[in-house]
Amino acid sequence: MSRHVAIVTDSTAYLPPRAMERHGITAVPLTVVLGDRALEEGTEISTRSLAQALQKRRSVTTSRPSPQVFAETYRRVAASGADGIVSLHLSAELSGTYDAAVLAAREAPVPVRVVDTGMVAMALGFCALTAAETAAAGGTVDEAVTAAEKRAAGTSAYFYVDTLDYLRRGGRMGAAQALLGSALAVKPLLQLGGGRIELLEKVRTASRAIARLEELAAERAAGAEVDIAVHHLAAPDRAAALADRLRVRVPGLADLHVSEVGAVIGAHTGPGLLGAVVSPR
Repeated sequence: MSRHVAIVTDSTAYLPPRAMERHGITAVPLTVVLGDRALEEGTEISTRSLAQALQKRRSVTTSRPSPQVFAETYRRVAASGADGIVSLHLSAELSGTYDAAVLAAREAPVPVRVVDTGMVAMALGFCALTAAETAAAGGTVDEAVTAAEKRAAGTSAYFYVDTLDYLRRGGRMGAAQALLGSALAVKPLLQLGGGRIELLEKVRTASRAIARLEELAAERAAGAEVDIAVHHLAAPDRAAALADRLRVRVPGLADLHVSEVGAVIGAHTGPGLLGAVVSPR
């Protein structure tokens, strides 16, 4: 049996299934609680169902995986031949997923390094891909962790949302900050900073906010070879148009992913989300 370093992440990385299969990446699902039903992200609840529930103002919350789920995953990955595991997760400021993974790692049959990337969505996904590529090239656990942390440090993520109300209700943004973003009916632009979701700018209209989102992504990508991900929730036309414009504006573009976020992130942003992740190689 061949021995190798395996990569584990969570469902909020929103990696393309083919990329996960090609690189042997395992994703542990978070849970969406819709009313009194707990549903695994990616298999038991669709983004369409989530968007409909949010629009009807139904109760929607999210939950981390249990340490037991992580423990079972680590045992399964070790049994497949891994002699070390790098477990990369969304920001600990946004979820208890990292803490659950740390607890499970203590009892794992092989060494597990758990990393709080401070990222989410494909900002996390790009870290997982980099770690997997490093491991596939013969890298050690420490080398894969270093590569992922370097990728995270260079990655920027910007988001437009129609309203900050979902972030406020989910506790991912303070009420005062959310109120400030809602004042005078301005449209908020957000960024990931220090593992938190921060209000970056306030723009008067949706069209101007989306144009500014494009500008920020293009500026961040200037002069580098970069991967870009465009995310959305129930806004496929917006996402496709933004991706087309970025293909033209970013000469150093290496790869571009366009995808709808899953139910966990969608529950905290609401329909209309548009995001751009810029990750230099």
